Amino acid sequence: MLVLSRTVDEIISIGDTIAVHILEVNGTQVKFGVEAPTGVHVHRAEVYQKILERQGAATHPVLVPNP
Repeated sequence: MLVLSRTVDEIISIGDTIAVHILEVNGTQVKFGVEAPTGVHVHRAEVYQKILERQGAATHPVLVPNP
């Protein structure tokens, strides 16, 4: 896992087509925006897990951070 420190208005690039914009940091919460091509679906991990369960594909692992 790559761990990065960023501040407000900085960007993290993922490949050539995905950008994560740091919008706000408030205490322990970070607000960020994900800019991705139309065909790339972006979900919170718990939402993605429910989607997989509804599709009967819950055997696919969901990447979550280690505690």
